[in-house]
Amino acid sequence: MFHGYLSHERDLIGLAPMLPEEFTLVSVRAPHALGPGFTWFPLLHEPDYSIERVTAAVDDVVSWLDTVKGAHTSVTLLGFSMGMAVATSVLRRRPADIEAVVGLSGFAIPTPSDYFRDDEVAAASVPLFWGRGDADQIITEDKIEFTNEWANANTRLVKMMYANMAHSINPTEMGHVCEFLRQSVLAEAPAR
Repeated sequence: MFHGYLSHERDLIGLAPMLPEEFTLVSVRAPHALGPGFTWFPLLHEPDYSIERVTAAVDDVVSWLDTVKGAHTSVTLLGFSMGMAVATSVLRRRPADIEAVVGLSGFAIPTPSDYFRDDEVAAASVPLFWGRGDADQIITEDKIEFTNEWANANTRLVKMMYANMAHSINPTEMGHVCEFLRQSVLAEAPAR
């Protein structure tokens, strides 16, 4: 689980009771302290943003995953807001290691980079749940357009839009996430 901008690792762990009990959950804290919380990298419109800052955060997550993934049957990523950018970036870097991705009110990094292995992501056909509210004023239209295009071209996308939901998560969405996880990860899935 990857939290959003200016949040912390205790934020998303509150979703645990709404997720299938078969999952082992880990909520990861972003590496950079900022204001009241933490961030994975600078916001895309900030002057100190760079793809190198994104890849450094992703490399840290991948290195950590390498130490724990062997103790589990699979790895599924869940990210909220900027945390979705981290989750989809980890998928784009190491698609063979990821069973599924859940993105909530977030986006995929629109910066082109040889670092990402989108051809491998497409070949792996990883399931991606992307839920967002139609009243979200935080994620800009350009990020939504890129994410929609990228996800449709490279993943088995399940996209849900929630009426009157701002930049948040609601119980209906978590019910859909649970159903997605049961079908995509827990059910007997054909080999990818």
